[in-house]
Amino acid sequence: MPWHQITLTTPRDQADSLEDTLLELGAVSVTLQDAADVPVLEPLPGETPLWPEVNVVGLFEDEADTAAVDAALMAQGIGGGTWLRVEDQDWERAWMDQFQPLRFGPRLWIVPSWLDAPDPEAVNILLDPGLAFGTGTHPTTALCLEWLDGAEMAGKTVLDYGCGSGILAIGALKLGATRAWGIDIDPQALTATRDNAARNGIDPERLHTGLPGALPRGETFDVLLANILMGPLIELAPTLSAHVKPGGALVLSGLLAEQAEGVMAAYAGDFDFDPPALKDGWARLSAIRR
Repeated sequence: MPWHQITLTTPRDQADSLEDTLLELGAVSVTLQDAADVPVLEPLPGETPLWPEVNVVGLFEDEADTAAVDAALMAQGIGGGTWLRVEDQDWERAWMDQFQPLRFGPRLWIVPSWLDAPDPEAVNILLDPGLAFGTGTHPTTALCLEWLDGAEMAGKTVLDYGCGSGILAIGALKLGATRAWGIDIDPQALTATRDNAARNGIDPERLHTGLPGALPRGETFDVLLANILMGPLIELAPTLSAHVKPGGALVLSGLLAEQAEGVMAAYAGDFDFDPPALKDGWARLSAIRR
């Protein structure tokens, strides 16, 4: 069944009342979107960012009288709406079609579970979009996967701090690491990591997961990956540094290119850094512990 969709742009303090108005006029759903489509990357502590202008999008059934809706809105002094006819489709199939296999160097692929691997002989991680961040589509995840693809992982121990979907820990294990820890503050991320590990045939004895307090005090790793944000990377510098063996590798991402120097400074006392790797305005830092 086709649908009629109307989009109206309004100041944020009027968005809720306009949503109520559209529902009263027969909309079956109303969605609020940022009119400027500006990402909120890392708000300051205690700050709740609000959009200055909001797109209020109402969806009406095919038999709705759009002219009558326009007239009712105009009677309340609301104009400027844009109508769009939306054809019905198989939304699940359309969603699945958005995701295709992604390659991250000579060896490593991320493959949705409903698709065949383009190269069955490659290191293929089966991963579906789900509960937690990390499917390879974001530049910071891609940068970390590219680092893993180029590293010698055989026999290494790995800590994935802020594991999200578990993509980095799973990739390290499939590339030859012997054992990994996945740490996250979100229990859903830990569930996603365990589910994704099982889907990829990872022995649970090789991948431990837990909240930060579960990590054994004093345990060190050959490789530590943390794809989080600038603030936590700086705040956690003493903790993360203590979990890297002398001669071990530190890989940090989740930060913008202009934030790289500040993060490097927080670790400079213990690590020698390579030049930052950049992608689409994001950065990855890699270093060796002295």
